[in-house]
Amino acid sequence: MKIGEEAMPAEGIGEHSTSVRTVLIVVSDLRGHPGTTVGEIAARTGLPQSAVSASISRLRSVDAVITETDPRDRRRTIIREAPEVSERVTQVRDTPIDAALAAALGTEDPDRVSETVTVLEELAARLIPGLRA
Repeated sequence: MKIGEEAMPAEGIGEHSTSVRTVLIVVSDLRGHPGTTVGEIAARTGLPQSAVSASISRLRSVDAVITETDPRDRRRTIIREAPEVSERVTQVRDTPIDAALAAALGTEDPDRVSETVTVLEELAARLIPGLRA
């Protein structure tokens, strides 16, 4: 996760009260539990509810998630991934991790970095159900 944080593009996103890591944890939980609430994410992740709320706000600001009032209980807000991939999500997904990975590996060898990326992709495909390429 730390390497992913290092690779994350930060241009033009401004200052936020939540860390990239917190947002990534919230996104990961949301993918595994669509149609969830801030309180449920907080309970599952152990993050403070305020940090989850700030992360959801940050994700809403880049159109990565949508929120809607629960029709069965109007006090609850349901959170889902946005049906369309936002420009920010596309930018994040398209950002290579090569430089951050090279730094973590302590190498400038592009072949070694490429081999490591391949191994990580294979591992992710095996461990993450429904992984999006």
